[in-house]
Amino acid sequence: MKTKLLIFGITGDLSTRKLLPALEQIISTGNFNELSVIGVSRHEVNQSELFVNCSNESFLDGKLSTYIMNLDASGDYYGLKDFVALGDDEQLLIYMAVPPLATAQIVDYLGEAGLNAHNVKILFEKPFGVDLVSAKKLIEQTARHYREEQIYRIDHYLAKEMAQNIVAFRDKNALFSDVWNNNFIESIQVIASQKMGIEGRTHFYEQTGALRDVVQGHMMQLLALTLMDIPHDFEWDNMPELRQQAFNQLQPVDPNKAIRAQYEGYKDEVGNLDSKVETFVSLSIESGQPRWLGVPITLTAGKSLAETKTEIQINLKKNDGVSGNCLVFRIQPNEGIDIELFVKKPGYSRELETRHLSFNYPADTKLPDAYEQVIVDAISSQKSLFTSSGEVLRTWQILQPVQDSWNSSNNNPKTYPVGADISVVLG
Repeated sequence: MKTKLLIFGITGDLSTRKLLPALEQIISTGNFNELSVIGVSRHEVNQSELFVNCSNESFLDGKLSTYIMNLDASGDYYGLKDFVALGDDEQLLIYMAVPPLATAQIVDYLGEAGLNAHNVKILFEKPFGVDLVSAKKLIEQTARHYREEQIYRIDHYLAKEMAQNIVAFRDKNALFSDVWNNNFIESIQVIASQKMGIEGRTHFYEQTGALRDVVQGHMMQLLALTLMDIPHDFEWDNMPELRQQAFNQLQPVDPNKAIRAQYEGYKDEVGNLDSKVETFVSLSIESGQPRWLGVPITLTAGKSLAETKTEIQINLKKNDGVSGNCLVFRIQPNEGIDIELFVKKPGYSRELETRHLSFNYPADTKLPDAYEQVIVDAISSQKSLFTSSGEVLRTWQILQPVQDSWNSSNNNPKTYPVGADISVVLG
C-alpha cells in the first residue's frame, strides 16, 4: 500500500536528528519505494538543513514535499487535507514531532478537517500527559477524532533491539524461563543513568523532571517486559495486553519509598533558585503477581551521574551460602546481555571466583535504530511496540501518589555533586 508520512515539526530537533535519518535507512532497503513524506512547518523550509544528520541528502528526491501553514488556524487544516489528497488505496501516517503542549489543538483541528479517515494513523511522542488527570483528558480528546486502533503512542525504548530481546530471551530459553519467579530471583533493578545534564532544555525539564521524563514511560515499559507473564501461545500482537496485565498487578508507589534529588548547579542552570524539580529519582515498587510476591523492585534514573547506561539487573538468590548470580540486560549504550557466574579458580585450591559470560552483537551487525522500527511497524499496522491508552493510565495511577506528595511538599530535593555514583546519591 502506498504510504504518505505527514510530519508536523519537520524542521525540529526530533525530525532532523532521528526521523529523517531513520527514513534514510528505511528507504535504502528498497522495501518502501511507495513511501513519500510531507513536512509541515510554520516557515519556509531550507531542505538542505533538514538532512544535516543524513549521509545522502538526495534520498527523498521526488518523495518530499512541504506545506507551510499556521498551526493555530483551524482553516489551514482544510487546505492541508487538500494538499495531502489521500486516495482510497493509500494510507496516511501523521507524526506529531511537536512539543506535547501543541498536540491537543492540532489533533482537534485535524479531526475537524476530516484528516481522520479509516486509512489514517496518528503517532504521538511521550509524554502522554503530565499526570493522571491530564492523561485522561488527552486520551478522551484524541478519542473524539481517532479510534484506538488508529493511535500509535511511541515509547522508542520498546523498539530497541535488546528490549525486544528480553521477551525472546525469557520465552525461548528454558534455562531462565523456569527460574523467572520469586523462588529464585532475589531482586530486580531497572537503572537509567546519564552523564549529561539537561543540555539546555531548561523549559522542558522544569515542566517535566525525571519521574515524568524517564520513569513513567521508558522504565515502566522495561519493567513490564521483565515482569509480564508469557503464555505458551505467545504472539507479539498480544504484547500491549500482556504489559497491561503486569501493570495492573503493580501497587501504587508509597511516597515514603521514593527518593528525589537534584544535581548541584541545576537551579543556576535553569535560572530558578526555587526549583524543586528532580533530576534523580529512585523508587520501590511491589507487584501482586504470585510469581513476584516479596521480590523488591527498584527503578532508578538520573542525570549528571558517573556513567551513562540503561540496564535491567536480575539478581538471583544465594545458593548454599554463595552470593547469587546476576543477569543484566544492557539496553544502551552497548546492547547485550551479561551473566555473572561462579567458577572454581584455576589451581590446587577449591576457591571460587566470579566470571562474566557476555552476549554482544557482532561488530558488523547493523542494529536498526529504534525510530526505524517505530516507522516500519506503524506502516505495517504492527502495534506490539506501541503503548495503549490503558497502559498510559495505569502507569500514571501507579506513580500518582509520589507526584501528589512531592507537589504538596515544601521540602527541597537533596542535592548531589555532578558526576556522582548512584550509590552516593542514595547514601
